[in-house]
Amino acid sequence: MKQLLLVTALFYSVVSFAAEPAAPAAAPAAPTPAAAASAEEAWNNTTLTDALIAKVQAASFEYKNCAATEMQKPDYANIDVRKATETVIKECEPVLSKIREVYLSEKVPAVIADRQLKKMRTQTTRNLLAELMFRDAARKAGQ
Repeated sequence: MKQLLLVTALFYSVVSFAAEPAAPAAAPAAPTPAAAASAEEAWNNTTLTDALIAKVQAASFEYKNCAATEMQKPDYANIDVRKATETVIKECEPVLSKIREVYLSEKVPAVIADRQLKKMRTQTTRNLLAELMFRDAARKAGQ
C-alpha cells in the first residue's frame, strides 16, 4: 500500500512539474571588465597538432615507465604502501614536469596544462597504490 502511494505521489509530482510554464529567459548581463579580461586570456577551442600529441604521449609513456620501474625497487616492499606510493610519485615528478614544458612550448595555457598534469598524476597514483596494495596483500598471504 505504501509503495502504491509513493509511486502515485511521484507520478503526480512529475506531471505537475512538467505542466508548470517555463520561466522567461533572463536578459544576458553586460560583461564586466574582469570577464572581458578573462575572455582575452581564455584559450579558444582549437585542435592540437599531431606533433604535440606525439610529444605528450612520449612524455606520458616516460612518466608511467618511471613510476613502474621505481615501483619495482625492493625498498618499497618493506614500508607502508601509502608512503611507498608517495615516494614513487615524488621521484617521478621531474619527468612529469617535462609534459608541462611540452604544453607550454605549444602555447597551451598553464591552467589547462596543470589540469591535465593533475589528472595524469592522480590516475597514476591510484593505479600505483592499487598495485602496491595488491603486492602487499599477496606477500602477506604467502607468509
